[in-house]
Amino acid sequence: MNILWDFDGTLFNTYPAYAAIFKDVMEEDKAEEEILTYLKVSFTHAVKHFKLSESQIREIFRREERLLPEQTPPFPHVENILSAANKSVIMTHKPRREVESIIKHYGWERYFVDLVAGDDGYARKPDPESYLYLHKRNQIDLVIGDREIDIIPGKLLGIKTCLFQNNTPGADYYLWDYRDFFKNIHILLNSNRSWLEFKMKGYL
Repeated sequence: MNILWDFDGTLFNTYPAYAAIFKDVMEEDKAEEEILTYLKVSFTHAVKHFKLSESQIREIFRREERLLPEQTPPFPHVENILSAANKSVIMTHKPRREVESIIKHYGWERYFVDLVAGDDGYARKPDPESYLYLHKRNQIDLVIGDREIDIIPGKLLGIKTCLFQNNTPGADYYLWDYRDFFKNIHILLNSNRSWLEFKMKGYL
């Protein structure tokens, strides 16, 4: 199976750190849980809702760039899926340098064969431009993301989609813990070949 992954909130648990930065920069009595709700829609959605100034936005980006990889750890059990997949690719709005730095820190370079980052010049999600590029190169079977804008491009291209820790309607599958991926994988598979590949690897 070839999987297209979102990065923030899907592969790596980055949002708690982002919400803490938002809260600190806003200097308002806002609960991090509330901030997280808007961030999970999109960064732009959160900025508009909280009416942040240009200087606040720049400060948020500056602080996010200074986060240590240990502050944005991978989700538990996701590495099991990466090691079983035939191909994994990433499409993220995050700058390439930051993505590659985190991946290298955890020694995960071997898991990803392709990457489109936020500074590569492609249209932002939910525009399907970057997904089409990755799909043509890698024949994607499944898109996994934590926000609706992560799965919309996949749906437009006729690819199966999975929402992680998000119950917004529209995905083909919903997952709250990656340790449940393999016991439910038959729901996601497009072909007997994909099923056999996982079975031969001992994951089913």
